[in-house]
Amino acid sequence: MNRERKLLQQAVAIVATIPVATGLYGVLFGQALTGDAVSISAESHFRFLSGLLLGIGLCFWSTLPRIEEHTNRFRLLTLLVVTGGLGRLIGLALTGLPSLFMVGGLIVELVVAPFLCLWQTRVANRYAEEFGVA
Repeated sequence: MNRERKLLQQAVAIVATIPVATGLYGVLFGQALTGDAVSISAESHFRFLSGLLLGIGLCFWSTLPRIEEHTNRFRLLTLLVVTGGLGRLIGLALTGLPSLFMVGGLIVELVVAPFLCLWQTRVANRYAEEFGVA
């Protein structure tokens, strides 16, 4: 149990680095991440969304110390990530294939995040069985 828990913690710590790093970069440098020139309003919106991305990554990191006890938080964060991924998928269908980095983001949002959520649930359930807690 403890080995699987530690592996999950390490995986979440590594994967959450993506939204933390890209969110922080987007907040500090705006649209420079994509190389596109946009209006000041679009730039402001991009920085706001980057702040949300940063916050999501930080919240995932906040589950690490007692990851087996944070199922509700983990599920909420995963729902936010998957919802964003579905928005990105709709955009792909409407406007075409984005850069490889954006496709990578889509894979993290619609495959990796749900996988980690299922894994967290497994660890939480095993913890509850072992220690008699719900």
